[in-house]
Amino acid sequence: MQQIYDFLKSCGTYFIATVEDDQPRVRPFGTINIFEDKLYIQSGHIKPFAKQVEANPKTEICAFNGNEWIRISATLAEDTRIEPKKAMLDAYPNLRSMYDENDANTAVYYLKEGVATISSFTKEPVVVKI
Repeated sequence: MQQIYDFLKSCGTYFIATVEDDQPRVRPFGTINIFEDKLYIQSGHIKPFAKQVEANPKTEICAFNGNEWIRISATLAEDTRIEPKKAMLDAYPNLRSMYDENDANTAVYYLKEGVATISSFTKEPVVVKI
């Protein structure tokens, strides 16, 4: 878990894919946090992302750090508790101008039932189960 977190955090931006009807949707994300030994991301309920995850929680994440890339296949599960929302916003205080752990918009999701593969052209892939 820590290895995935460290990789994504070092990239700053990663790309996450969802599905809308039969169309893939990919967008940049920047939030990643560990809370209660789970990897969390954050978004807003008013965004299309939340509606897409509700309809189909399977996702793919990809990031590149200049030498290696990571591909993560996982299922997203929303955590509606205030504690993980607060932990995320404490880790990313710049988001507090748009989100609050007590509002109806803030959404945090943890990755479950997944696998991450860290690859490069010079080393064998490293596979981490989520």
